[in-house]
Amino acid sequence: MLTTAYLPGAPSWLDVTTPDLEASTAFYTGLFGWDSVSLGPAHSDYRFCQAGGRTVAGISPHLPPGGQAAWLTYFHTPEADAVAKRVEQAGGRLLAAPRDIEGQGRMAVFADPAGASFAVWQPGGTPGLGLVTEQGSLCWVELFTPDPGGVRGFYRAVFGWRIEDLPMGGETYPVITPAEGDESASVAGIVRLPEGERAHWLPYFEVPDCDATAALAQRLGGTLRGPATTTEGVGRMAFAADPFGAAFAVITSSA
Repeated sequence: MLTTAYLPGAPSWLDVTTPDLEASTAFYTGLFGWDSVSLGPAHSDYRFCQAGGRTVAGISPHLPPGGQAAWLTYFHTPEADAVAKRVEQAGGRLLAAPRDIEGQGRMAVFADPAGASFAVWQPGGTPGLGLVTEQGSLCWVELFTPDPGGVRGFYRAVFGWRIEDLPMGGETYPVITPAEGDESASVAGIVRLPEGERAHWLPYFEVPDCDATAALAQRLGGTLRGPATTTEGVGRMAFAADPFGAAFAVITSSA
């Protein structure tokens, strides 16, 4: 379960890169009821999205040349530079070298051996998201990868994660727990990548009514990647993309 008592290796931040900051802000504030706060010209008008005054996500205009709009998950670390070394030693790639974000913290961006992008956040003035698991906030992340078994060694080397196969619907679902967490501290899962897609990390946002949120996403210019589905003991979920193609999921969790 995600909490804001961030353990090393737990998701602690996420943002979506976009070619149109105003349009993306309008989409997500309309979809989730978020408020938007700009960090101003010094930070290229980067937006903090908030629910009840607590930050739940960011919206970034820093789309790399030739890059596509996408959600990026950041994992907590006390030392971004040390993670960068472990990533390269384990066979990953450095996409953006560790750098300071003035007044906020230190970050770096990587790709795992299958090409899935992820980042780390070394907190400064911004410790991480101010709200998770509750309505309108991040509640889970999943790694979609072509080789769920083969990628485990990479992430164990980088973050020291424990990865346990749990039974689900006649199959097994690999669940990730930070090294310092107990059995209730699981934060992510691993899924086999559907054919034709690129490896990626997918954020799930908790919502009160999955079907209503999915319908609203379409009215606001987003698309659905399939009909909403229910997984027993987990909840009802839908997979969507914003108007610029950034993928995310919404879920109404089981009690």
